[in-house]
Amino acid sequence: MGILDEMLEGKKSIVILGHVNPDGDCIGSCLGLYNYLKENYEGLEVSVYLEKIGVKFSFLSGFEDVHTEYDDTKTFDLCITSDASDVPRLGVFAPYRETAKDTFCVDHHITNKGMCRVNVIESWASSASEVMFRLLDKEKISKAVAECLYTGIAHDTGIFKFSNTSRQTMEIAGFLMEKGIDFPKIIDDSFYRKTYAQNQILGKALLSSTRILDGRCIFSVVSQKEMEFYGVDTNDLDGIIDQLRITEGVECAIFIYEKAFNEYKVSLRSNDYVDVSKVAAYFGGGGHIHAAGCTMQGHPRDVINNLTGHIEKQMDARREE
Repeated sequence: MGILDEMLEGKKSIVILGHVNPDGDCIGSCLGLYNYLKENYEGLEVSVYLEKIGVKFSFLSGFEDVHTEYDDTKTFDLCITSDASDVPRLGVFAPYRETAKDTFCVDHHITNKGMCRVNVIESWASSASEVMFRLLDKEKISKAVAECLYTGIAHDTGIFKFSNTSRQTMEIAGFLMEKGIDFPKIIDDSFYRKTYAQNQILGKALLSSTRILDGRCIFSVVSQKEMEFYGVDTNDLDGIIDQLRITEGVECAIFIYEKAFNEYKVSLRSNDYVDVSKVAAYFGGGGHIHAAGCTMQGHPRDVINNLTGHIEKQMDARREE
């Protein structure tokens, strides 16, 4: 009996939670597990709670079943968290973890110290979807489950370009492809294809970007007013940080957008030696060596200055080696 079966033993109601501002890996791993449980465990009540997710993921089975509003009348036998590194990352749905009879965490973030009774945290894995794959019975993985997990892996590896992509990652992707998924369409529809408004806000972010620290760092800021002007929301900002990251000569990229007055969501990326997870962790966030994030308060100028101060220390230390 695998660890997932052990966690499910004697349970009737399951809730699956991801992190705030769910990305492709969070959505893919959560819906992959949701479909797997619905297909293979008759009589099990399974629910997924996530913040509103982008319509570009509507091709995933179970998309329409996702709950986006917290219901304080609900309690569950088992709460399974995926791709969330700590309790605050669960957002408004965190109370479901507190009231559940048992808890199970599936994650790949190096900053996750274990927030559930049972934790499967593989910081070397490319994605939560890769970790989730290893928990499932391969013989029972359907095309619907494969689509979800492949989407998650593709998004967190930058379509298999990032350094977190391993041989095992590629072997898992190959296994999922053999389930008959339309992998070129998955990548085009969920990664590359953009609306006109999304292209406009991307262009705005690139045009207003600034290079600092001798050109080794680049940052861009998007305000609420700008999002309103272009008619976009936070789901339309995907890809901006990675476009900044691949700017020639840049080691580290910063993208921040305004969530509320003087409150900014921060995305950090690096290409080689800067450990952005350390920077994010200092400000209460987390992530991976080359991809991390946090939320910060203050004027955007101060936010950028505080972030670049920590980034510059790592760059200076590197030059002294």
